Amino acid sequence: MTIQQFIKENIIKLKGITDIPQKELYILLGFVMQKDFIWLTLNNLYILKEEYLDTLNKYVELRANAYPIEYITGVASFYSEEFEVRDGVLIPRPETEILIDKAYEILSKISSPKVLEIGVGSGIISTMLAKKIPDIKIIAVDINPKALELSLQNALKHQVADKIEFRLSDMFENVQGEYFDMLVSNPPYIASDFVLPKNVTYEPKEALFGGIKGDEMIISMIEECKDRNIKYFCCEMGYDQKEVFMKEFLKYECEFEFYEDYSGFDRGFTLEFKG
Repeated sequence: MTIQQFIKENIIKLKGITDIPQKELYILLGFVMQKDFIWLTLNNLYILKEEYLDTLNKYVELRANAYPIEYITGVASFYSEEFEVRDGVLIPRPETEILIDKAYEILSKISSPKVLEIGVGSGIISTMLAKKIPDIKIIAVDINPKALELSLQNALKHQVADKIEFRLSDMFENVQGEYFDMLVSNPPYIASDFVLPKNVTYEPKEALFGGIKGDEMIISMIEECKDRNIKYFCCEMGYDQKEVFMKEFLKYECEFEFYEDYSGFDRGFTLEFKG
């Protein structure tokens, strides 16, 4: 079977799973054969070796059952950078780039900023902020040991591990008596009764569901920021939670701004406490 025949035979299997079935098949081919897209397209009559076909067929079946392609290849593109991902840790989403931009806009005006990230996941937020801000210091926490291991791996890969301290912690549990200019987080914010798309069901539930209503964890973090004198809080949220958090902010002396994701949905906020 040639590369061209493999694409033609399998494209139907991924329709309905992804909007880009042909591209994903090329990604799988490149991953298995260790060839880039240009080589694959210029050599589309190349006859695939039996060992390649066996592995490719296994991966196509996984993907046809909505298993995330990032878990198959072990990488995700984010902020035009490559990050390692693995089963058991939340997969980076493009909209989190906006959260980083919002945080950077604030932190770039602070000398030697100190940041706490809750729910570090694969480490994309802390790693990118460390790459963008030379004198930053970050403590990044997660309840998932797999996430901490992976985030350290990504920080080492991007040569910023000296700026980030990783801790196993349930939110603020193991972060006591330390000063921070900002809390940044992409926390769980989905309501517990929400039915996830099939591909998302493969990702860790503790990184997705934020409580019965979904907003409980973020409300708790807002309260902790105020109590701990953390001036800034940058956070992702659910598309339907703007009204809830606006009411919450009105309890405090603060300034806030909501922002939208690339699809035009409400996706997060920046909060500045006054006084």
